[in-house]
Amino acid sequence: MTDFFKYQALGNDYVVIDPRSTGLPVTPETVRLVCDRHFGIGADGVVHGPLAEPRPGVPVPLALFNSDGSVCGRSGNGLRMFALHLADRDAGSWATGEPFTLRTTAGDSPVRILDRAAGTVQVGLGIPVFDAAALPLLNEDGTPAEGSTLSVPLTVGEHKLTVTALDNGNPHTVVPVDAPTPELARDLGPRIAGHARFPHRTNVQFLRVVSRGVLEIEVYERGAGYALASGSSACAAASAARRLGLCDDRVEVRMPGGSVTVALAADGAVTLTGEVRQVATGDFAPALRALLDPTPEASR
Repeated sequence: MTDFFKYQALGNDYVVIDPRSTGLPVTPETVRLVCDRHFGIGADGVVHGPLAEPRPGVPVPLALFNSDGSVCGRSGNGLRMFALHLADRDAGSWATGEPFTLRTTAGDSPVRILDRAAGTVQVGLGIPVFDAAALPLLNEDGTPAEGSTLSVPLTVGEHKLTVTALDNGNPHTVVPVDAPTPELARDLGPRIAGHARFPHRTNVQFLRVVSRGVLEIEVYERGAGYALASGSSACAAASAARRLGLCDDRVEVRMPGGSVTVALAADGAVTLTGEVRQVATGDFAPALRALLDPTPEASR
C-alpha cells in the first residue's frame, strides 16, 4: 500500500493522504511535519481523502489543510490535484471527462478531467462573496464593518492601500500594485495576512492588470506563506478585477509558477482550468512514521 501521493500545480504542491492506502492519523501536527521541507516530505498543504468510499453520482468528501496545520476551506489547486488522484487511482467514471463533485468544509465544487494525459483539470469555485460581515472585516476601530468590500482603504504601517476583499471558500485580499514582485509579497504579504482588521487572517494577492485578458499576481497565503501559485488566489484576483471593471469574463492569470485560465459567469460564478502533475508516490520511512503516528500499534 502507498502512504502518500504528491502532486503539484504550477509549483503549488500538495501531499494526498488516501485513507484507503494508509491508516495514518491526519492531525494539525502530522500535517505540519509532512509539509516541512527539511524534516518531512515538503508541501504547501495536505489533502486527506476520500473520507468515504467514492461512488459515482455522490459528492466525494475530503479535507484540506495548509502547511501550518490549519484547515483550508477550499483550494482550487488542491481540489484539482485530488480529482486527478481519483482518476489516476480509481480510473472508471472519474477519468471519463464527465463532471463529478468534491465536498469540503466550504461546500461542493464540480470538477472535470479535461485531459488526463496532460493533467488538465477544471474546477468550479462558486460565486464569491464581497461582504464585510461575511468575511469578516473589521473597521479601523475594531468594530464589525458592514457593506461592500470593494476598494476598501487599508493602512499597513507606512502604506496607505486600497484593497478589495472577498471570500470564495477562503478569505482573500486583492491589492492592486504597479509591479507585483516576490519581495513585495514576502514583505507586505504577512503584514496584510495578519492585519487586525482580518480576525480570521486572509490570503493576499498583489495584482497587476496587464490587459483586459491577462492578469499578473504574486501570492502570500495565510496558512502557507509565499506561494509560486494558488488556484483560489487566481480566482480571487480575477473576481475582484472583474467586479472593478478591469478585465473581461475570461482571463489568463499569470503567477511565478505558470498560468491558469479563469472564466467568470454573468452571476459571478468562477471556473478555474489548468494543469496538474503527479510528482511522487511513496511510503513513510519507519522513523518518520513513528513521529507521524506514535501509537504502539503503528510500530508493529
